[in-house]
Amino acid sequence: MERTLVIIKPSAVHRQLIGEIISRFERKGLRLAALKMMQLSDEILKEHYAHLAEKPFYNRIKTSMQSAPVVVCCWEGLDCVRVVREMTGVTNGRLADTGTIRGDFSMSIQENIVHSSDSPENAVIELKRFFKTEEFFDYIRPVDSAIYASDEV
Repeated sequence: MERTLVIIKPSAVHRQLIGEIISRFERKGLRLAALKMMQLSDEILKEHYAHLAEKPFYNRIKTSMQSAPVVVCCWEGLDCVRVVREMTGVTNGRLADTGTIRGDFSMSIQENIVHSSDSPENAVIELKRFFKTEEFFDYIRPVDSAIYASDEV
């Protein structure tokens, strides 16, 4: 099973959307493999947003991402990265399709509710950044036989 990182951002924490967001991924059939709430440090933000650290808007990102704790999640499923990205919607909430998380809850390019890994390779890197090996859980859900065909897993 493929894994991906989802960060429920401070904008969603402030707006009390944590349960709604987690529920959408659960209803889709993805399996939660790791979950924790944390306050992001300067160091982890600089590493996570290294590709933006020299941009003039980096301080705005940092201030936003430290305005409240975040909830970091590892979701698992077939084609999980692609599925989660489609559920999340495009970065700019004003342009995101209705029915996506950003399309339903965001009006901003910055305060856009969630982050999700953009590739399976980046998902591996990002998950290592936020979780220790022992923080991942592998378990069988009785419902899995109703989510995937027997030859899919």
